[in-house]
Amino acid sequence: MDLTILTRELTPFEHLVGKHMCDGLSNAAIAIKTAHTEKVIENTISRLAKAFALKSAPDINIRVLLALAYRSHFGDSAFDKINVACSHLEIGPDGKQICTRHI
Repeated sequence: MDLTILTRELTPFEHLVGKHMCDGLSNAAIAIKTAHTEKVIENTISRLAKAFALKSAPDINIRVLLALAYRSHFGDSAFDKINVACSHLEIGPDGKQICTRHI
């Protein structure tokens, strides 16, 4: 399964929810941060899963797959917040570390 192909462009709110989800926030926490209801967040996550063509199954955690798909497609900025280096880091011409995959 190719998790990085979007079936459509994401809305700004879907991006916001996706970023918060990648930061590890629960639906309730995302709802508080965005001043929306948990139901709105649940529906948005469902739309995000459809945008990445992810399907639910009994033994699949769709949020985990969605976070992986989102981060794979849009970058690994969430690593910055948890102080974990991206596995694609290399030293650039200016001597700084850059991610060769997510630039």
